[in-house]
Amino acid sequence: MPPCPLRAFFPDMSAPPTDAPVHEVKLVVRSYELDSFDHVNHAVFLHYLEHARFQTLRAGGFPKEEMARKGWGVYVVRIEVDYLKEAREGDELTVQTWAEGFRRTSMVLGQRILRGGDPDDQLLAALVTAVWIGENGRPMRVPDEVRSAFGVAP
Repeated sequence: MPPCPLRAFFPDMSAPPTDAPVHEVKLVVRSYELDSFDHVNHAVFLHYLEHARFQTLRAGGFPKEEMARKGWGVYVVRIEVDYLKEAREGDELTVQTWAEGFRRTSMVLGQRILRGGDPDDQLLAALVTAVWIGENGRPMRVPDEVRSAFGVAP
């Protein structure tokens, strides 16, 4: 596939760090995820990113059930997305997720979607800001064990 002409206007928002864990989730584009132009609808890409974030938390030792038991929630408050290339039915995609940084009650995750796992065939780059919520429904400090799971010292 030729290089994306938009690359000159929208360079990579971020790339995974070399010194922190990067979690990967594999997906295959299904027919019902296509829009009338026969490519993945932009909103569907957000579903891919969300699925990958939950899988990343699970892989880090924080499955949804465990978080619910502790009374924790993670609320997305901001997503910045650069759509670089289209995806079509049958494309094999890799969603990569990593920690870009932490604040007291929030974290910023980097995510990107690659076709076939090829870093030179990047379809999307995103930065996702999420706030940790405690049992009382209010923002809480991001737990140290979460920071550690993402390769960041507490």
